[in-house]
Amino acid sequence: MKTIRYAFWAIVGLCLILIGLANRDFVTVRAMPEAVGDFFGLSPDMDLPLFVVIFISVGAGLMIGFLWEWLREHRIRAEAHSKARENASLKREVDQLRGAAAGAKHDDDVLALLEKTS
Repeated sequence: MKTIRYAFWAIVGLCLILIGLANRDFVTVRAMPEAVGDFFGLSPDMDLPLFVVIFISVGAGLMIGFLWEWLREHRIRAEAHSKARENASLKREVDQLRGAAAGAKHDDDVLALLEKTS
């Protein structure tokens, strides 16, 4: 199984290296259109290799997706947490009742005999 995992990650790494080598040209990344930048008097732009832009875009997309799913599943996690608390409470109650029943059987022999006959 480890061999398959290592082979998979080697293929992924090779693909990323090939994408990086094929997209080495520099591109200008602008935060806003030129007309808006000229209007406000600032033009935040950077020259980056295209593969960096691609990797940052994929990473940002993954992070947005993970955050979206985490927020969407909040209700499910809250329900699971409340069920776990209820389960723990019921286990404690069952243990207390078993302890009380065991203690009652040993304390009073007459009641124990009556329980056996009924």
